[in-house]
Amino acid sequence: MNPDQYTVVINGKPQGPYDLNELKDLNISANTFIRKPGMDDYKEAHAMSELRELLGFAYQKTAPQYFAAFDQRLLASVIDHFIIFGIYTLIILTSYIFIEGKDQRIMAFLVPFPLIFLVKLVYGSIAEAAKSQATIGKKLLNIKVTDLEGSQISFGVSFARNFSKILSVIPVFFGYLYSFLNKKHQCWHDIVANTLVIKDRLI
Repeated sequence: MNPDQYTVVINGKPQGPYDLNELKDLNISANTFIRKPGMDDYKEAHAMSELRELLGFAYQKTAPQYFAAFDQRLLASVIDHFIIFGIYTLIILTSYIFIEGKDQRIMAFLVPFPLIFLVKLVYGSIAEAAKSQATIGKKLLNIKVTDLEGSQISFGVSFARNFSKILSVIPVFFGYLYSFLNKKHQCWHDIVANTLVIKDRLI
């Protein structure tokens, strides 16, 4: 498909492709969903700069409406911890080349173990404040962390969010389970940091 051609959702069904000149005759509104080659998902017309210029729309900042469910967030976290634990195990096994004795090897594995959680804290804070707004686990599940308006968060906010996960853990993980009672699926650490975990909108 030509990169300058667009698929338009009309009456709930994708139609096209259309070029820019043809779009003028389709009575497109600012909230019409449109997609072009190279895009992962549909966007509203006002969110595409070339269409704002062509059709005279103003960009509308709207709050997210699609929130990541608990099972998606849990699986993303499991993936992240699995990756970090795998790297940790590989490093420890490599160190065994220089460590002899069963007891010494057990201690070498267990003593640094709390570093896994420290690494997850630092990595999560950096990754979720980055342009992708997501760790590897979240990227694989197509979810990301945003502020209450769906925008990228700062490192400070991201660190506060990840550090506050201790509040969600202490009461027997009720802070996580609270997401089932929250309309935006926020856990306690999301509420503390004023953040959301959202998923891609699909047509």
